[in-house]
Amino acid sequence: MLNLDRLRTLSAIARHGSVSAAAEGLHITTSAVSQQIAKLERETGQQLLAKNGRGIRLTDAGRLLADHAARILSQVELAQAELEAHRGRPVGQLRMGAFPTAARGLFPFALAALRAEHPQLRPKLIELEPDESVRGLVRGDLDVAVVLDWYNRPLPVPEGLAKAPLLDDPSDVAMPSDHPLAGRRFVELEEFADDEWISWPQAEFCHDWLMFTLRSKGFEPRISHMAEEHHTQLALIAAGLGVAVAPRLGRGPVPEGVSVVPVRHPMRRHIYAIWRADAERRPSIRAAVAALREAGERVEAETEMAGGGRRGMGRG
Repeated sequence: MLNLDRLRTLSAIARHGSVSAAAEGLHITTSAVSQQIAKLERETGQQLLAKNGRGIRLTDAGRLLADHAARILSQVELAQAELEAHRGRPVGQLRMGAFPTAARGLFPFALAALRAEHPQLRPKLIELEPDESVRGLVRGDLDVAVVLDWYNRPLPVPEGLAKAPLLDDPSDVAMPSDHPLAGRRFVELEEFADDEWISWPQAEFCHDWLMFTLRSKGFEPRISHMAEEHHTQLALIAAGLGVAVAPRLGRGPVPEGVSVVPVRHPMRRHIYAIWRADAERRPSIRAAVAALREAGERVEAETEMAGGGRRGMGRG
């Protein structure tokens, strides 16, 4: 009988194109991937991988089995979903991924609601960047993820994933309180062409978005510092070390020494939940999405009442 873990490994190689990329995607070593494939070749009695220069390629038998593996794994997912649907209630473990501000701004309320309403459900939150969450869903490490699009740059989402909108998250420009533009009612991004910028780390989706957006305004931004967490970015701004885009979700109180001002043409992040379409019928996924939607509605209402948590506004 073919082993599901070994089929999952072969499927990962087919998707990612190399043993090392498959190992990274599956969170195992390259040696473990090679061992799984060697065992699968012994089980099937056929060579599944062949050398291709410095890399590897799937043999004809490997491609054939990889295609079957994708369908088999999809059917396993569907069977699990139908079994849970047959029970008719959310039960068991539910693995959920979210980027940091969503983890902070949405999940405390959503997880508490799930615990109260579905005591047999065991949701587990893992903080991940959006592109990591998408990969986690595709390879089956996650059941639900919360990801984002920027208003002018969508996040690539593969086929086979379903999605549901949760909220739109406005973003402001954060700057030191003594900045010449700190008291304005609105600002334009072009007005910060000569400022030093604080960004997310390179190769992250939001860093790429920031560079794309500022360059589209006609200037090359000077990135002086990079920080993963928005709270760290705000602390650097309070010290007078630059300006940054500051989304409102999960922001919390703005520290002393920082002013945040909306952009005249609003910058918004579209926050949504995604999951594998094969698992659509699982009551646990439906419950999780409902809880996240309720959390999103609550955040939007609180943000509107608080005016975005802004300091240093009033002129302009």
